[in-house]
Amino acid sequence: MPRDEISAAVQRELTVFARRVRGLPSRLQQQLPFVAYSMLSSIEGQEGCRSVDLAALYRLDKSTVSRQVGDLERRGLVARAPDPARGRGQVLRVTDAGRALLDGAARLQRAELARRVVDWSDEELAAFASALQRYNAAEPD
Repeated sequence: MPRDEISAAVQRELTVFARRVRGLPSRLQQQLPFVAYSMLSSIEGQEGCRSVDLAALYRLDKSTVSRQVGDLERRGLVARAPDPARGRGQVLRVTDAGRALLDGAARLQRAELARRVVDWSDEELAAFASALQRYNAAEPD
């Protein structure tokens, strides 16, 4: 198969993958939108960050990030705290409620993954993980 056809097949499969991932938050009690869920996950993964860090990470306008963060705050999933490293500004931290939501989502994701790859060998699953890591490590333009 020519490389352009392979690339098209990969793109189609990534689109299906993204749609399935986007469906996960809607299955959670709080009906958290995908973008907000992604930001919450990023804040947790970085053990706190600033809104400008999220804007840079997701390549979004600061006002968009501000709206999403505001929604997370209203839901009680994140809280602002003084930024000890910079002396001014605020850092976002995931609350206990936010952590519980992320833990529930992680359980759902692991269960779904286990269901989908039940017939895969350990080698196939390791190769899939390696390919995804390599793809995600590539710096976008």
